[in-house]
Amino acid sequence: MDPAVDPTTTSAWAALGADAERIRATTLRALFANDPGRAEAMTYEVAGICADLSKNLVDDGVIEHLLDLARATGVEARRDAMFRGDRINTSEDRRVLHIALRIPPGGSLVVDGHDVAADVAAVLESMGDFTDAVRSGAWRGVTGERLTTIVNIGIGGSFLGPKMAAEALRRSTAAGLSARFIANVDGADAERALSGLDPATTLVVVSSKTFTTLETMANAHVVRDWLTDALGEGAVARHMVAVSTNAEAVAAFGIDAGSMFGFWDFVGGRYSMDSAIGLSTMLLIGREGFADMLAGFHAMDRHFATAPLEENLPILLGLLRIWYSGFLGAQSLGVMPYSSDLGELPAYLQQLEMESNGKGVTRDGRPVSADTGPIVWGEPGTDGQHSFYQLLHQGTRLVPLDLIGVLAPLSEHHASHDQLMANLIAQAEALAFGRSAEEVAAAGVPSHQVAFRTFPGNRPSTLLLLDELTPFSLGALVALYEHEVFTQGAVWGIDSFDQWGVELGKALATAVADELVGGPRGPHDASTAAAIARYRAARARWA
Repeated sequence: MDPAVDPTTTSAWAALGADAERIRATTLRALFANDPGRAEAMTYEVAGICADLSKNLVDDGVIEHLLDLARATGVEARRDAMFRGDRINTSEDRRVLHIALRIPPGGSLVVDGHDVAADVAAVLESMGDFTDAVRSGAWRGVTGERLTTIVNIGIGGSFLGPKMAAEALRRSTAAGLSARFIANVDGADAERALSGLDPATTLVVVSSKTFTTLETMANAHVVRDWLTDALGEGAVARHMVAVSTNAEAVAAFGIDAGSMFGFWDFVGGRYSMDSAIGLSTMLLIGREGFADMLAGFHAMDRHFATAPLEENLPILLGLLRIWYSGFLGAQSLGVMPYSSDLGELPAYLQQLEMESNGKGVTRDGRPVSADTGPIVWGEPGTDGQHSFYQLLHQGTRLVPLDLIGVLAPLSEHHASHDQLMANLIAQAEALAFGRSAEEVAAAGVPSHQVAFRTFPGNRPSTLLLLDELTPFSLGALVALYEHEVFTQGAVWGIDSFDQWGVELGKALATAVADELVGGPRGPHDASTAAAIARYRAARARWA
């Protein structure tokens, strides 16, 4: 097992503590005034993404010591181990090879004498052939009609990535195709997704690695019944496909083995939107569009793997998260896409960031010595501006932001896009520099209102600008976040690729479920027992 370095014992950590005192005593106004070249020096362009880091609460000394921290904790060595295929998921003794999912055609990644990239290419080819058949009409439903609506059933990474991609890439979706998503075990979720659909034109993708995931299989059976009630048992073979590794369970469900698309245990769910889990994405945007998305992922992979630390955008972003949580007291990260089509990105990143780095022990089992895993949240702007930006501008909590915009308009309403981008750029400026009491008074504001209309500024943000919102740029953006998450975990010395924290609640739910329907009662605390009793009494009235 690779022993984790305690970051708090390094000289870099001590230096950053002293840096924090200096930064608290200055302002972004002063940092910009003292360094006319700051904006240019702190702007990076990678894979169609322009990242302006200049409005962060750092100076050259902070950046230098953050890079020293990365070196001291072995970020580069751990990154290289991932790309080699070492088993860096230590708690599960697994490799971490989502980067293999986007190796270009003809490339290879040989691990223990086996070319992992060749396996990936074979699955992509199978997905592409199926996608072509559905989109061309060669694959039709049992009534002979074309399949035009995809229903994606999955949860966690089998849901959040595909749904986010469907929204973000809707302008790349073929005419006549659409997708709906079912994740929640609440029956209302399936009811909503199926409302108004015609079973004869619906294709269902069931995504579960083991084909035993409670929520996914409950919903799969609901949709199976919906299809067979309308079209007969023969509908399953033509209207349902599986993304899984459990061929036996898939066949028992009634899905043909030839309609199963596999993936591997070296790909975690939250890192899987570019695997077979992305089948619904490929169906929407085509195999060529999916290939473009993979190319965007790969472009950012290569940058992460090869760029020097001081120019490496994912590493710099990850280190900024460490800086804010470890030294300036920030507990959350706001992700604000100024693009309606990226509206599902914050939800996607919540899983990626918090399931990866919400850990309390190091990868060798010791308690962590610093806060890990910022709480991630967000909302598309300008919606958020009329909701919670009051707190961001004038509240007492420090909330670093990622502000994301797309330079090319996504609709024909160019004037609206001008307004959208004006708001994005203005918010970054207002958060950073605010408005002093003297400036407010000089603008003629009545004296009794000056305090209320003063903006302290000094609120940090990172501005991420995409040239366009395309499959390529979406892939690059997601890979950027994947690798900054990796960087944080490497510094903290945690395993960013397991998720044991979701297991206990699921295990207890299995036991409680039997009790709710009349099974023998188990030992519980008084609060839990009372909730079970209340539900059983309510159920007796409607069951």
